[in-house]
Amino acid sequence: MDTQRGKSWNPYAAGALSGLVSIGSVYFADKYLGASTTFVRTAGIIEQQFAPDRVKTMEYFIKEKPIVDWQTLFVAGIFLGALFAALMFNDFKKQAIPPMWEKRFGSSVTKRALFAFLGGAVAMFGARLADG
Repeated sequence: MDTQRGKSWNPYAAGALSGLVSIGSVYFADKYLGASTTFVRTAGIIEQQFAPDRVKTMEYFIKEKPIVDWQTLFVAGIFLGALFAALMFNDFKKQAIPPMWEKRFGSSVTKRALFAFLGGAVAMFGARLADG
């Protein structure tokens, strides 16, 4: 751990707590934790602003209504919780290129952004393919 930063959570404890939250979600709400559906629904909400008739007739959005629901709040909570934890542990910093990336691939912000986007797209495709 870097001495300039604050203390952070033990990753095993954080993983165990995440597992307990997941079990509690299924037990109490009969809902599995997930985020990929939220991104698709958010795209549908945005698309409704430009082509509402098209969204109403799309097969996917007939099955999965583009609405703000508990999953949307879950994703927002992930973002806010991560931001709060980073600020609380004095571990927040803006950086376009992490040192490990720069050492291995160079200092191009465009290259970093492109690969981050492609990696996210592949991960999202896999999650949606698995119906996650």
